[in-house]
Amino acid sequence: MKIKFLSLFTIMAFALALSLSWSTLAAPRTPASAAVPAAAAQPNAEPAASPEPHPEIREAIGALRRAKAHMEMAAHDFGGHRVEALKATDEAIRQLELALKFDKN
Repeated sequence: MKIKFLSLFTIMAFALALSLSWSTLAAPRTPASAAVPAAAAQPNAEPAASPEPHPEIREAIGALRRAKAHMEMAAHDFGGHRVEALKATDEAIRQLELALKFDKN
């Protein structure tokens, strides 16, 4: 039962984090005329840093850390489920950080 609860909680937290990142992707974009790169405007300027390759994963990590902070401040332990949920959240954060490290290799 605990395994099912932890799996469900982890999947729900990850889905929430991804849905938040999808909502930012669906936001209206600026017109193409306003999106002139600074490097094109200044030919002698140094190139800008490359964009983050996986912003959704970083947002998911942030969402999981915020969820963990809320769980840590909960009034009671919910029959031990809060402790298990915190462990599952820590594991989800660890896995996402490993995924980012793997991509760099």
